[in-house]
Amino acid sequence: MSTTPTASMPSVTDSSPATEPVVRVSGLRKTYGDKVAVQDVSFEVRPGEILGVLGQNGAGKTTTVEAVAGLRTAAAGTVSVLGLDPQRDPAPVREVLGVQLQESRLPGKLRVEEALRLYASFYADPRDPDELITLLGLQEKRHTAYDKLSGGQKQRLSIALALVGNPRVAILDELTTGLDPQARRETWDLIEAVRDSGVTILLVTHFMDEAERLCDRVIIIDQGRIVAEGTPAELARQGRTGVTFQVSLGDALEDVEVLRRLPSVTSVTSTDATTTITPAQRRTDSGTLLEITGGPTVLPDVIIALHSQGIVPDEVQTISPSLEDAFVALVGHPSEEDPT
Repeated sequence: MSTTPTASMPSVTDSSPATEPVVRVSGLRKTYGDKVAVQDVSFEVRPGEILGVLGQNGAGKTTTVEAVAGLRTAAAGTVSVLGLDPQRDPAPVREVLGVQLQESRLPGKLRVEEALRLYASFYADPRDPDELITLLGLQEKRHTAYDKLSGGQKQRLSIALALVGNPRVAILDELTTGLDPQARRETWDLIEAVRDSGVTILLVTHFMDEAERLCDRVIIIDQGRIVAEGTPAELARQGRTGVTFQVSLGDALEDVEVLRRLPSVTSVTSTDATTTITPAQRRTDSGTLLEITGGPTVLPDVIIALHSQGIVPDEVQTISPSLEDAFVALVGHPSEEDPT
């Protein structure tokens, strides 16, 4: 929340419509020497949404959100958080913006409750540390030293520290990197609970499944520029054209060219999508498994062609387009597993 306005400190007002963006970035440019890290980046974040910031290593996504937090000075462009400039108005911005940065660490002997109460002392109107400890499931670890926490518990504490100032906007950078699958899903639940409590979130991630699960909208940054923006579903539909499905055949198809010659078929590949099926085909324990892509009528056309060969598929499964498909189409390869 904002502090009490004074003559020297800008105030955050609630007079704007509920749909007024809480974060505005326009024409952002950031350079390091001769290297351009961010070039002409513009986007807005609406109240109560989770905006995902996606990109491969070095794309400029972390630099972008650090400029929003006021931790980087832009060479050009403007940044506004609830009407405040993070560079001109750092103190009031800290009152409304919580930040969890990649690779952040605490002193090893600092205990969970001590860390939260210390951070709470930095704010004019902090959130109750005990409430955060309960919200984030750290009750049994409140007296545990930081170095004794598991990776998932450290991430929970990171979220708590980002929220202890009672912010209206939170930046979470690569929050689940290094966590096991169970801890990642528990962290996702926490992020959704934070959003449901009224906090608007900028989420930097390189996990496509994480973005699809959590984000209302995403921007994809490549080489310092935004190359796509939209909901995960909208971008997924752009990432793959046509219809794709897998067909499992109990009997071998003697001539796979029967399928390739169909006008509606554009490709017949193995299920790993890296090797084109030869006439010998890829075999599984239960028969032949093909992945086929084509136009709107490709599925019935293939079934009819197989029927003409006396073959009835054991199983047919359509494959929905994914955000990963869109990312690969736009950037050229999947997002790397290392954090940005």
